[in-house]
Amino acid sequence: SRFELLEAVWDQAYENRSNIVDSYMRFVRAKIDKPFGRASIETVRGSGYRVREDGG
Repeated sequence: SRFELLEAVWDQAYENRSNIVDSYMRFVRAKIDKPFGRASIETVRGSGYRVREDGG
C-alpha cells in the first residue's frame, strides 16, 4: 500500500495528500516496463501496487 511504501522507503508518516509514491512509481515503471513494452507493475485501486506474475 502507499502507507507501507512511505513508511518503509521514506520513513514518513502517511499524508493522504502526498503523491510522492505515485511520482516514484512512474519512474520505476519507466525503467522496468518501457524498455520491454509491457506493464509488469499494476495499480490495485484502493490498495497499492503489485507485480504481475505473468510479467505483463
